[in-house]
Amino acid sequence: MSDCFILLAAGKGKRFKSKKLKQFHILNGKPLIYHSIEKAIKSKLFKEIVVVTNSKIKKPNEKSIKLIKGGSERFKSSKKALEYIKKKKFKNVFIHDAARPNFSIQLLNKLKKELKKNKAVVPYINTDHSVKYKESSKIVNLNRENLILTQTPQCFDFKTLYKLSNNNNNFISDEATLFIKNNLKIKFIRGEEDNIKITTKEDLKKIRSKIFYGIGFDIHRLEKNKKLYLGGIHIPYHSGLRGHSDGDVIIHSIIDAILGCMRKNDIGTLYPNNNLKYKNIRSPRMLKPILETLKKKDYNLNNIDINLICERPSVAKNRNKIIKSLTKLLNIKKEKINLKGKTVEKLGIIGKEKAIACEVIVSVSNYD
Repeated sequence: MSDCFILLAAGKGKRFKSKKLKQFHILNGKPLIYHSIEKAIKSKLFKEIVVVTNSKIKKPNEKSIKLIKGGSERFKSSKKALEYIKKKKFKNVFIHDAARPNFSIQLLNKLKKELKKNKAVVPYINTDHSVKYKESSKIVNLNRENLILTQTPQCFDFKTLYKLSNNNNNFISDEATLFIKNNLKIKFIRGEEDNIKITTKEDLKKIRSKIFYGIGFDIHRLEKNKKLYLGGIHIPYHSGLRGHSDGDVIIHSIIDAILGCMRKNDIGTLYPNNNLKYKNIRSPRMLKPILETLKKKDYNLNNIDINLICERPSVAKNRNKIIKSLTKLLNIKKEKINLKGKTVEKLGIIGKEKAIACEVIVSVSNYD
């Protein structure tokens, strides 16, 4: 990694009309500023993430993050950040506004790809508004087909941008302006409609994340002299769950619930029981690509509620170690996982201790 991500978060946001700076207003459980920081970290594209702010913030537990003091205006904060990283020999630099928390990691990857062949890459969207230009008392119609709205993050060859910034002492609204003023080529790529800039409180309301729910269910017969796997770990018991894979009903139910959240069919479609490739496969291996898809689509796991339905083994005795295993597999805090044990009062195949079932509800959120 030879790239740096600069997050500009020193603005006062006067149009937001709040005593609290807009970058610290809460969006889906955390301050606005942290959404961009977390996406930059999650992308794994950057050797260093420089946060430019004039406020005290709780620094995330991540070595790559550096905090520096900003300027009185956006372009001054940008100049300070570029000066700060000057000696660190970064090849490329990405510059982003903290007021745009809704960009995707896919956009970062697209920008990175285009930067291999260009010295400036900027995302844009078109406008569907009827636009006028006012000069004194005269109003002129503009052809919206010729208009684009630029967004951040924008990315640049560091040496080129540093030179342009160092020679500029006038107000600019973004770094692309420097390239345009100096007649330098910019590669414009399609941006994201949802990547709006938070200017007013109404803007903040527009991008509250959507929440999706999924339900998963699985049941397997018990078979003597077979290992029992629940939640990705071996549970000592005289019988295990019969299945094409290891029969882990907890992980199978979680997979189905996550797929439900993403509207992506079911576990049987992805892992058919007539495919020898998946014979005796461990369930954590089945879960991994599902979580990778979840990450690529910018979904975040909110919580998981699990009902493990069996007479034995005791859920209470194994609850903590199952939750510990799931926190590692899912990469979430244990507070987001709830595991309950349910019996069926000796009724049916489960009541006769011949099977174990599981049902799961998963909640995820994203900004799409």
